[in-house]
Amino acid sequence: MDKNEQRICGYSSLLIALMVNSARLLALRPDGIMAHYWQFDLGELIFQFFFNLAFCGLLFYLNLKKDIAFVRFREQKRYGIYFAANGLLIFLLMVTANFIQYTLFSGNHLPGAYRMGYFARFGLSAVLIAIIIRIMLLLRESKQKDKDHEQLKSAYLEAQLELLKEQLNPHLLFNSLSSLSGIVREDPTLAQFYIFHLSKVFRHALARSGTALVTVAAEMETLRSYVQLLNMRFEEAFRLETDVEQPYLEAMIPHLSLQPLLENAAKHNSATLENPLIVRIYTMEEQLIVSNNLQEIAVPESSTGIGLVNLNERFRLLVKSEIEIERSNEIFTVKLPLTR
Repeated sequence: MDKNEQRICGYSSLLIALMVNSARLLALRPDGIMAHYWQFDLGELIFQFFFNLAFCGLLFYLNLKKDIAFVRFREQKRYGIYFAANGLLIFLLMVTANFIQYTLFSGNHLPGAYRMGYFARFGLSAVLIAIIIRIMLLLRESKQKDKDHEQLKSAYLEAQLELLKEQLNPHLLFNSLSSLSGIVREDPTLAQFYIFHLSKVFRHALARSGTALVTVAAEMETLRSYVQLLNMRFEEAFRLETDVEQPYLEAMIPHLSLQPLLENAAKHNSATLENPLIVRIYTMEEQLIVSNNLQEIAVPESSTGIGLVNLNERFRLLVKSEIEIERSNEIFTVKLPLTR
């Protein structure tokens, strides 16, 4: 039993003990009906109350505590043994209490009324305990179903995210290798530096492969090596401008959110010394905004179409919000929602 169940059992035992023994207080009236059957005795009332309290507590413990024989009988659906064991226990406790009370307080009541009172009190207590136990078992089942549902949901989200990551890394690899092949032909020395930074890009990606969300500061740090790749590829024809305010650096976004946006900008736009490709990263109203000037090329590089779809799906799963895409004649903008 957890702490909440223990509290429920304690309060229920107290309530049942008070309720089934409250009739004895009617014997305080000398001319009342109860006074003909019981002579009020504070010691006897205290005995009945605490024995009834212990009776309730024991039944709750034996029927709800894990790894107890009573519970195993119920879980194994051996209901005949389960109910027989409970019935025998109730009978033995009732006989024990009857004997002790009759020995200590035999002069305070009529024998017949005394036995009837015991059957009534213990019978009513057992029925109320059974109802409460059933309610608590139903609550347990509901709680377990909710837990199983959350585990299944979590496993489903993890599977989706892993699939998205498996799509993302080959996407980055194929596009990087395509760029590398051109650099190797033009400048083998530069290709070595390109490979060095390419390895850093993948090291960052793999090091956080199991991390769903990272800080904006960490994501900006991861982006540096990829920016070096673009600088080697385009030289002075590519510029990255960043203006991320300090409070936003600790906000969270999905890992590898910025790299696909720079990759798309480089893939679909021309970049020359006269008309450089400029990418800006800045923050505004709880959003990280990535924009670039539009200089679309007639025949863009081959694309698998994964980039923005992948990015939007990861934000939907992890941040519970989708990205916003805006396009004008001159600027292409993607707004990434931040979470704290």
